[in-house]
Amino acid sequence: MNRLRVTPGPVLALTAVWLATRALMSWLLTHDSSPLLGGGSVPREVWRLYFHWYGVLSHGAFPAHDSTWQYPPGAGAVLLAPGLLPWLTYFQAFVVLTLAADALIAAALVRAGTRPGRSLFGATLWTCGLPLLLHVPLARYDVQVTALAVISLLTLGRSPRAGGVFSALGALVKVWPGLVLLGTPRGPVTRRAWGWTVAAGSAFLALLALSFHNPLAFLREQGGRGVQIESFGGTALNLARHAGWSGRARYQYGAIELVGPHVPAVATASLALTAAAFGLLVLWRVRARLWSPATPYDAALAAVLLFTVTSRVISPQYMIWLIGLAAVCLTSRHTSQRPVAVLILAASALTSVAFPMFYREVVAGSWTGCLLMLARNGLLAAAAVLSFVRLWRSARPPSGKPAPSTQPRPDSDRLPDRALSIS
Repeated sequence: MNRLRVTPGPVLALTAVWLATRALMSWLLTHDSSPLLGGGSVPREVWRLYFHWYGVLSHGAFPAHDSTWQYPPGAGAVLLAPGLLPWLTYFQAFVVLTLAADALIAAALVRAGTRPGRSLFGATLWTCGLPLLLHVPLARYDVQVTALAVISLLTLGRSPRAGGVFSALGALVKVWPGLVLLGTPRGPVTRRAWGWTVAAGSAFLALLALSFHNPLAFLREQGGRGVQIESFGGTALNLARHAGWSGRARYQYGAIELVGPHVPAVATASLALTAAAFGLLVLWRVRARLWSPATPYDAALAAVLLFTVTSRVISPQYMIWLIGLAAVCLTSRHTSQRPVAVLILAASALTSVAFPMFYREVVAGSWTGCLLMLARNGLLAAAAVLSFVRLWRSARPPSGKPAPSTQPRPDSDRLPDRALSIS
């Protein structure tokens, strides 16, 4: 068999960088009393909120009538997982499992990057990009969710069934991984992957419903959410405060949201933009004619970017998703998303400046806070537009030339180097 020969040097270097950066992130997490590191607010979500939910879940019920519980029932499994390490405190066990998921992502990206025709840029992006968010990734369960999405995409080419199952698991934990299969090639791959997503998702949801009370309690609280201060709508309202808008920031639904006149209209506009983004993605799917080995990856990143920028909530941990999906794109030499990945890294760095470093300025709506969020969200908007435009162009045949009629093979890892037509 013709295999690509990979020298161990780059892999060893990535391993050393991963160990060094994760040690630094862990140190920051346990020494974050400085106001610039959040004054202890970053790990508080784990040892206070997550641990509280753990106590409720361990008694066989999802948190009902809890305004902070807004997550699908699969999140319960992630929050219960630290109980598997009873010799550690809940906080310690959560961080250990988060680091394990982080290492799993890095290993999967290295394995994908060392295959013929692939690249280690994806593993490099994840290893060096995640620390831009400082210690926040270790105190949120979004690394675990991202692991499910990354594995779904990387296994899709060899096993659409496995890709569908991992996508379903991710969607049950935090919804958005259900988008990562948008770019599967038409035909058997899509039918198998999407079919297994629906089947596995239904089976796991039924199992959770039988095992716990109130599995759909999150829907009530999720529907009541307003406009988070770090979202596009929140940035616009914060700027409006300088023009005399009478609203203010308030902690509710587990986040700092803006309340006051016109907030419901802004929230409705965000939902309308999300619907429009979904329409654009459906239109791309219908009009796409060329699939390369990277198309499923590129489409996943474009979809999650569009849904992120139109959301009423853009928490700092959302950047973990985007770094992970951008890393998957960069494992392929055919990706159209390289400049998008650069914009995501820049937005991640600015996210850390806004939270936790200058979060008080953001909440207060000062000019410093407003300009920080305007810059970060501007980068995200540019990334979303560029991602979709490049995805659209990569899936269309050159002007005046008919698309080749070759059908792709089901295994996207083994697609030929040139782009293929899907009729």
